[in-house]
Amino acid sequence: MNQRRLLADFGAEALQSDDLDKLLSTACQLVADALGTSRAKVFELQPAENRLFARAGIGWSSDIIGRLYLPATGRTSEVYALRVRQPVISCDVATEERFGIADFMKQEGIVSLANAPIFLPGGAIYGLLQVDDTTLRDFTDDDVQFLRIYCSLLGQVVDRLIKEKELRSSEEKFRMTVEAATDYAIFVTDPHGTITDWLPGAEAVFGWSADEAEGKPSSIIFTAEDRASGQPAREIETARRTGRADDVRDHLRKDGALIFIEGVTRARYDTTGRLIGFIKIGRDQTARRDADRRLVTLLEGIPQLVWRSEARGMWTWSSPQWQSYTGQTQEQSQELGWMDPVHPDDRAALREAWDAAHDRQELDIEFRIRRDSDGVYLWHHTRSRPVRNDAGDIVEWLGTSTDIQAMKELQERQEIMVAELQHRTRNLIGVVGSIASQTMAETGPTHDFLEKFSDRLSALSRVQGLLSRSGQQPITIRSLLEMELEAMGVGEAAPNILAGPVVRIRPTIVQTLALAFHELATNARKYGALSDRGGDLRVRWQVERSGSGSRLSLEWRETGIALAAPSSEVDGGYGRLLIEKALPYSLAARTSYDLGEDGLRCMIDLPLDRA
Repeated sequence: MNQRRLLADFGAEALQSDDLDKLLSTACQLVADALGTSRAKVFELQPAENRLFARAGIGWSSDIIGRLYLPATGRTSEVYALRVRQPVISCDVATEERFGIADFMKQEGIVSLANAPIFLPGGAIYGLLQVDDTTLRDFTDDDVQFLRIYCSLLGQVVDRLIKEKELRSSEEKFRMTVEAATDYAIFVTDPHGTITDWLPGAEAVFGWSADEAEGKPSSIIFTAEDRASGQPAREIETARRTGRADDVRDHLRKDGALIFIEGVTRARYDTTGRLIGFIKIGRDQTARRDADRRLVTLLEGIPQLVWRSEARGMWTWSSPQWQSYTGQTQEQSQELGWMDPVHPDDRAALREAWDAAHDRQELDIEFRIRRDSDGVYLWHHTRSRPVRNDAGDIVEWLGTSTDIQAMKELQERQEIMVAELQHRTRNLIGVVGSIASQTMAETGPTHDFLEKFSDRLSALSRVQGLLSRSGQQPITIRSLLEMELEAMGVGEAAPNILAGPVVRIRPTIVQTLALAFHELATNARKYGALSDRGGDLRVRWQVERSGSGSRLSLEWRETGIALAAPSSEVDGGYGRLLIEKALPYSLAARTSYDLGEDGLRCMIDLPLDRA
């Protein structure tokens, strides 16, 4: 059989075959016959795994064909042919210097070979056609040209079979998908709008069976009003002209009930671009439309400014309250237009809040909005949370903006009043201290008693100062400790002494906790690690969280010195009583106060979430 006759036979076989494996086996048999060898095979390139797969062949054992994989890297003849992208022959592999021979080829006694890449249309390599022989062969230029033409024809056929298989798979998946999607109404028409395929979803939504619907005009699902106005014909014409036509309106069920459908009609074309009909896909959104109407009615009746948005603040709807307050129309408030009435100084923070909203799963921010009636910017508190569908996906954000201008003004007045009250309280403490000093001077108290009394009044005064500024500067554990260390004259050493996270504390517990820190710092200054006797002070704290809330755990540790306090100070002084008795009673704290040979260890553990 000459090579030209073989090409014709292969072409005839290729036209009739729809089985890729069978075709490749036939191709191996024909090329072996044409070149007078007993062995041939096709390696399929698998780029994702970077390997070659022996997919078909003749003259090779069953443990090679359908099982053997070769790396697509290295110095083998197969890899070389892939790299040079042209037929490669070797009449005697023993003298070959361009490449090596795979082990399985050596084991089979292969001494001559010819490799030819199989190109798909476009230039991509499908694999290799390999002809082998166990006797020395003198492959001619005619053999090389034959392999080149043969592989070109083989590549065309392989490409057709691969695409046909993908198409069959795609069509099967599509059929299974549309038949399973019973909540979507899907049907197909011819170019004139006559129904040719009525799928299960269409029957579930509209009520007509396939036998009842097929052959009928697609206008059967339109209301009488839409049919009278020519809507079905306009929809088909729009889809014919542009490729698609949106269809969002009330439709008619078989039982006469109205249902609200959100759908689209798309044009269908054959491979030549000729219009062959239309496919219509729609979903019954009656329940959602009715729910939306009830929601809008509810939202329009509340005093807040209400809105709906997509991600990152892209508004889709604003309530009449928003429009009345800002003077914007519905269209002007869409997407990011709603930011126009926002105070310019607040817009950057608002954008940052929206950028972070998805991760935080909420939007919570205060900003000023311009009132249209007088142009005044008033403070509003805006909150929004995502609305999710049954699958848990975010479909939109629903939010409100509440006027808090009056509350802001009240807070400002309260802050002024509190500052004034704190100022007067500090003055009162000063008066109390003065009176106490005078009284004790008259009665002859000890200097030590007078000094302690004065120190404690000073500590109270410092706490009142912190409280008076708490509206502008939150009070933290570190600020309390730094205040007391500063009072002891060692404020510059605070960074080396203190270590812990930022922990804000409630104003209601500040005074008691500050007095405890004052007693610890005073004792350290007189008798412990802050005294002239030396030593080391370390204060460490952390927050521990659990299901019952957050707790502050703080350790005051003095080492390197034995405390030199009088027995009354150590065993039953005011500071120790405050820590061991007052803190547990008033703050629900757990405390310990341990004096050892090398110093002091005081532990304070208290709840942070307690009202």
